[in-house]
Amino acid sequence: MCLGVPGKIIDIYEADGLRMGRIDFGGTVREACLAYVPQAAVGDYTVIHVGFAISQLSEEEAQATLDTLREIADLEEELGPEV
Repeated sequence: MCLGVPGKIIDIYEADGLRMGRIDFGGTVREACLAYVPQAAVGDYTVIHVGFAISQLSEEEAQATLDTLREIADLEEELGPEV
């Protein structure tokens, strides 16, 4: 299963002719291509999948998704590795 993870755009720039951004995932910052969300601006939230921003979402939607992902991680930690 593949997941798209929401993050906040903290910088936008061009690299090799592509619109790129630095995305903050709650303290972890990664690069992503923003070509598929040309209207996105610094401060917006976007869903990142394999290094590409694939959609925008509100801050509330992003936080709800991140909270759910944290709960999943906490549950996996509590239950241990799959046998």
